[in-house]
Amino acid sequence: MSADELEWIEDGGLLSVPGWRAAATRSGVKPSGGYDLALFVADAPCRAAAVWTRNALAAAPVVLGRERLRRSRTVRSVAINAGNANALTGPRGFEDAQRMVERTELRCGGPALVLSTGIIGVPLPIDKVLDGIDTASERLSAACPEAYDAILTTDTCPKTTAVEVELPAAGAAPAHRATVGGVAKGSGMIHPNMATMLAVVATDAPVESTALDALLRDAVDASFHEITVDGDTSTNDAVLLLAREPRGQETPIGPGDPRLPALQAAITAVMERLARTIIEDGEGRTRTMELVVEGADGTTQAREIARSVATSSLVKTALAGGDPNWGRILAAAANAGVEIDGSELALDIQGVRVFGAHGPNEYDARALAQAFAAPVVAVHLVVGRGAGRARMWTTDLSSDYVRINSEYST
Repeated sequence: MSADELEWIEDGGLLSVPGWRAAATRSGVKPSGGYDLALFVADAPCRAAAVWTRNALAAAPVVLGRERLRRSRTVRSVAINAGNANALTGPRGFEDAQRMVERTELRCGGPALVLSTGIIGVPLPIDKVLDGIDTASERLSAACPEAYDAILTTDTCPKTTAVEVELPAAGAAPAHRATVGGVAKGSGMIHPNMATMLAVVATDAPVESTALDALLRDAVDASFHEITVDGDTSTNDAVLLLAREPRGQETPIGPGDPRLPALQAAITAVMERLARTIIEDGEGRTRTMELVVEGADGTTQAREIARSVATSSLVKTALAGGDPNWGRILAAAANAGVEIDGSELALDIQGVRVFGAHGPNEYDARALAQAFAAPVVAVHLVVGRGAGRARMWTTDLSSDYVRINSEYST
């Protein structure tokens, strides 16, 4: 099933999933005074799966979240604060994250998880956050677009989407429609080493825990692992996938279930759209590159080559300038530490073959320059005859990116 076969919900998001409510408030953590705390609460505890950052200095909410999901694979409430990452904050940071969990469970029901995003290395103003949880918990609603805004930092827009999918009959379960919806935030510190930002995705389909974990990891692999803005993986990255518990005699979707492929397609499509929205809102972005690498000796090698190209400062600055300096692309590919078969090497930019058959090809340089100045530039690189293939979305490295990140803490 392709994304085109799914029924996309106009202006959809996490709250498109039946049984979910949200609230937002201005707790005072963000210097701008905008919305900076969101609650997302299900009517009942859900089965939960998560993928967390691999950063060795994971933030307190990540450490606590890992511990809690190891003990219990259920979640009902998620609290997210923006403006302060509660990262590199020592024992106090862990205590503050625990207090956030306790207050969220008290006000919204548990089990609860908390996520944080914002500046690193500054103690969380916990009293403001706890007051914010108290205030927001009194405003829970099935329609709260402010909650999508409250989790943003350098983002310029909220990132939400939702679909409906027809699940086939399975045993005693008749065919029925399910909803998958999600919300994400991310603009900088975006790089595939887990998921590269915060995202919460939910479905009203009942899913068994083992299957839910596999659904999440496959979807992340095909979405958030294929984007990079700046090569930096944050201390706070997390993706949650939540599915409602079965009701009565209802059979949850498990491994081998005929409903699984359709649900996988829907979850992957939602995460792909969220990931693409993050790239389109990348800090300082003026152009995007869609890079496909084929012919490697396995997927892992193809990804290494793709990431080497997608994170190259020289490639990204060429993209910013609309300069089709394709030699930078090949040089970056060759720096991946992966063997490349030069006799099979071929490079296409916007459908124009610029290198192949052991050397550069003839092409219209003016037309190529115009094509490379497009908002989205397609690059196709063949590195051999292997079956390995990878895709990567990346942004250009503009002067605005430098400005945003040189002033972030001030």
